[in-house]
Formats: sequence, structure tokens, C-alpha cells
Amino acid sequence: MIIFRDPSEVPDDFGASVVAIGKFDGVHTGHRAVIARLLEDAEAAGARSVAVTFDRNPLAVLRPDRCPENVVSTERKLELLGELGLDAVLVLRFDEELAGLDAVDFVRQILVDALNASTILVGRDFRFGRGGAGTPQLLRELGPELGFTVDVVDDVFLPGSDRRVSSSWIRELLADGAVEQAAELLGRAPDVRGEVVHGLKRGRELGFPTANLSDVVDALVPADGIYAGWLVDHDTGIRHPAAVSVGTNPTFDDVPRRQVEAHVLDETALDLYGHDVTVQFAHRLRGMVAFEGIEKLKVQIGADVEAARELLAVQR
Repeated sequence: MIIFRDPSEVPDDFGASVVAIGKFDGVHTGHRAVIARLLEDAEAAGARSVAVTFDRNPLAVLRPDRCPENVVSTERKLELLGELGLDAVLVLRFDEELAGLDAVDFVRQILVDALNASTILVGRDFRFGRGGAGTPQLLRELGPELGFTVDVVDDVFLPGSDRRVSSSWIRELLADGAVEQAAELLGRAPDVRGEVVHGLKRGRELGFPTANLSDVVDALVPADGIYAGWLVDHDTGIRHPAAVSVGTNPTFDDVPRRQVEAHVLDETALDLYGHDVTVQFAHRLRGMVAFEGIEKLKVQIGADVEAARELLAVQR
């Protein structure tokens, strides 16, 4: 997949394209429905498949006080989009200049002049251009003049739900620690990727060594608590079953920032320091609580490990 960081990077001979526009934060099942339709339309037209997205949530510029955390970082978003079979992604820098661009000029300059769009796909509620004046209806009006058709993709709903799949809903679920339901919306387990760094080594002292992730991770971290999940070691390609802790370790009350720590089941000698890893959250076991003494904490950790083993169907 080709990644363009500016419309000027698209070569003149790139050819006709079918384009989907959106924030694509999380690349959830709703986004995947748009991309699936995009790929179908591009194949039928013999055109390139291109997603157009932004390097940040537009609210970060338009209304910083109302801007939520991203479900995933921009680089993680590009990685997820790259797994879907697209020919290219154009990542637009959302700044004051782009925010002030007239909706018609957005269509002419970016979608038509740069990408030679023959079909444009959007969700029903997508807005673009200065003041959010760009709508699916505006695209339909401009299509005949500028030589493209418009395909509006319906919202996606989970079976039995009357709420559409959205990044906002995923944020709510992660804030509650509801990782299993978040996985239904995402179409994959929620995860975070980072480097394993040195911590206080308290887990090792308790008999349950953990891999501590750096503060810089590429996705929204679920609520404090204990989870069953997986640690994927990108340096070795091995996926390990794990019991995962998120929080500040209230029993000891000496961890200033939230941490993601993964105890690999039945492994006490792994050296993961400096490794690039992804921690996947499969099931929430319990919330984070302070224990009265180390022995009670050790007993609970042992129970958590057994619960994780059972949920992940891991044999000793």
C-alpha cells in the first residue's frame, strides 16, 4: 500500500481511483464495511482503491476542548488500513488551512485534481470542508460536473443492537473495560503496542514477573483492571498467553502513571526488555483494587493467572 502524506505526492499517472473519505479512527467494522465496498467498486471500475484520512481528529483543531482521545494512533491506523488490501492512503494534515478550505475546493483540488476520483464513498453523516458544509448531497450535486459518482455506505449495527458502530462507542466500552464488546465493534481484540521497559520488578519479587510497556503506546488503553489476553513479541514472532494488569498498583501506591504489564503464563525466564510487543485484551477478569498485605495480593494474582489460563484455554 502506498502512503501519500500530501496531495502533491500523488503522481500525474496514478490513474483513476475510487476514493473513501473518513477519520477511520480504530478501523472498526463500520469502516471495514466502507473499505469492502470501496474495493468492490474499484475492481468493477478497474480503478485504484484509495482511502483519504487525516493525521489527527479534526476536533483537535476545530474544538480542542471537545476532542476525544484517538482509539488508535495515525501510524496504527495506517497499519490497519494496509491490512485491508487498499492500493493507497492519502493522509491529509488537518491544520487551520485545511479546516478553512471550502468544501467545493476540497473536492476539486484533492479528490478530482489529485486523485482523479471516479467514485467517492462516504458514510451518511460524514462532513468535510469549511464549516462542515460538505455533505453526501453536495457530492451528488458536484458529481455530474466533475465526472464522479457517489456511493453512500449505510451504518453498521451489531446484531440485536439499535446503536451504530462508531469510534465514540468503542471509547465508551474501553473506558468501562468492556474489551469483549469492544472487540465486536472493532472486528479484532483491542490492543496496544509499545516497547518493554524496566519497571520496579515487583512482579518478579511476587513470583509473577511482568513485561512493562513504555508510556508511549499506539492505542487507547482500556480501564484499570486485570485482563486475560496475549503478548505478541514482534522481535521473535511468538504470541504468548498472558494475564495483563492496567493501572497504578494501588496496593503499593508508588506508581505515578498508569502502566500496562503483562505476565506471560508459565514463563519465568523470558527476557523481553527492549522488545517491540503488542498486548491484546481478550477478557476482563476484575477491576483494580488495593489489597491488605502482600500475601493476599499474591493469592489473588494466582487466581487471576488461573482464570486467564482457563479463559484462554491454555494447558499447563
